[in-house]
Amino acid sequence: MPRASIRRRAGQDRPGGSSCAPRPPGSSRPAFLHVDTVLLTRLYVLVFIEHGTRRMHLGGVTSHPTGEWAVQQARNLALTLGERFEDIKFLIRDRGPDFTASFDAVFEATGARILRSAVQAPRMNAICERLVGTLRRELLDRVLVLSEAHVRAVLTDYQAHHNMARPHQGIAQRVPADESDAHPATVTDVDTRQIRRKSILNGLLNQYVRAA
Repeated sequence: MPRASIRRRAGQDRPGGSSCAPRPPGSSRPAFLHVDTVLLTRLYVLVFIEHGTRRMHLGGVTSHPTGEWAVQQARNLALTLGERFEDIKFLIRDRGPDFTASFDAVFEATGARILRSAVQAPRMNAICERLVGTLRRELLDRVLVLSEAHVRAVLTDYQAHHNMARPHQGIAQRVPADESDAHPATVTDVDTRQIRRKSILNGLLNQYVRAA
């Protein structure tokens, strides 16, 4: 059976892409994903992604997600973004029970509008669905996770790679960190720039950097 069919049956490769969802400016999207450790403990990870820049923000890792825990992660995001948090005009999320009214209130306090996707409609939150799929294909399906601290450390390293080194089709092959620059970088011209490979996550992934 083709790998794509296996992933679809396992629920790991949901359809969707950036062209399948509306593109409201200044929007953020949260998503939960689960990770099973080698000791068969299930951990839950909350991630946020900024729609316009594709920046990923790691919310937190826990074995017992609750509404109160999710609210604290939203507050942590507000502290991390600082004044940029007020630029969020929309929060697009699913209807999970951990996204409570108190969770929404953190974003509504700065004037953001909450947009809830329909039930079993992953294409309405396609940007986050794509991020979850990327995390699984490029990282979590390749790592034997030992503990909550381990998965947090691995995801923190990957977040730096995702935001500072990984090009994204939705933003013309730029990296999310470039979106705040006056002159964002474009795809490297291999005829004029030297490419150097840098291993990250103990060689699990390779980061390719430009050198003059």
